[in-house]
Amino acid sequence: QVQVVESGGGLVEPGGSLRLSCAASGGFFSFFAMGWFRQGPGKQRELVAAISTGGYTNYAESVKGRFTISRDNVKNTVYLQMNSLKPEDTAVYYCNRVDLSLSYATDASWGQGTQVTVSS
Repeated sequence: QVQVVESGGGLVEPGGSLRLSCAASGGFFSFFAMGWFRQGPGKQRELVAAISTGGYTNYAESVKGRFTISRDNVKNTVYLQMNSLKPEDTAVYYCNRVDLSLSYATDASWGQGTQVTVSS
């Protein structure tokens, strides 16, 4: 139901930072828990971080302490601040609605995502 557009990806060196944005359509954004997912080369798509309507968060163990998810319900936007980036963070990053446990995507439709490449 929710249409999203991801942006902010790019090429950075290890240890660098990026800030991803997920702009969502519709007036019901504030009712939806949202999450960031990623899919690296030859890998399955996985949850990176999720945030509830009230700001409760859930992170993959591999990004705890390095990534921060946030949301602005007025702007209908979810952000992912990515610090201390590692080569294994290289992937296409996607945004999607998530379930109440902040663990699984609920929208079967995926956008084009935004490419993040971490390389020296």
